[in-house]
Amino acid sequence: MLAEDSTLLREGLVRLLAEEGHEVAAAVGDGEALLAAVAAGPPEVVVVDVRMPPTHTDEGLRAALEIRRRWPGVGVLVLSQYVEKRYATELITAEPAGVGYLLKDRVAQVDEFLDALDRVGAGGAAFDPEVVRRLLMNSAHADPLARLTPRERDVLDHMAQGHTNASVAAHLHISQSAVEKHVNAIFDKLDLSHATGYSRRVLAVLRYLGT
Repeated sequence: MLAEDSTLLREGLVRLLAEEGHEVAAAVGDGEALLAAVAAGPPEVVVVDVRMPPTHTDEGLRAALEIRRRWPGVGVLVLSQYVEKRYATELITAEPAGVGYLLKDRVAQVDEFLDALDRVGAGGAAFDPEVVRRLLMNSAHADPLARLTPRERDVLDHMAQGHTNASVAAHLHISQSAVEKHVNAIFDKLDLSHATGYSRRVLAVLRYLGT
């Protein structure tokens, strides 16, 4: 399902997704209509803009949070020109599985958009590097990552974008076993080696996002 108030972009996304074999169950122009459509029949994934009618502030993100609360099995991919820090952090930290946040410039890079959609639909995560950077801007003064090497920070940066170890290895042009060693080193340096009851990967990413 799509929620985007720009008719041109909304119809363009419907056509793109249909051409790629996706079924678009609903395409609406505001957050309330999206919630009504999901209530009528939850989809696998919703793609939602941040700023929509009536106030054009944060209706889309608030609808996304409501969907995550009421239908936790529905993936949410936020697609926006803006990074709304407060609600973005809440969306990511409430339940990081099946969540993504891309800037609209990424729509021009069709393969990246479709890859992000597939990852979110499969219960993974997909975060634009610029979104991660902006969420981190105000947390540099209390950096918990000072003990990490530059390569370990690169690996954690890709983890925060939602990449698997295999995907990190491909992006950084290193072996998957090297990525696994870096990930274990990250857990050790962030004092997560003995964490139980939670995903250490998620905890590392949350630490990275300064939450």
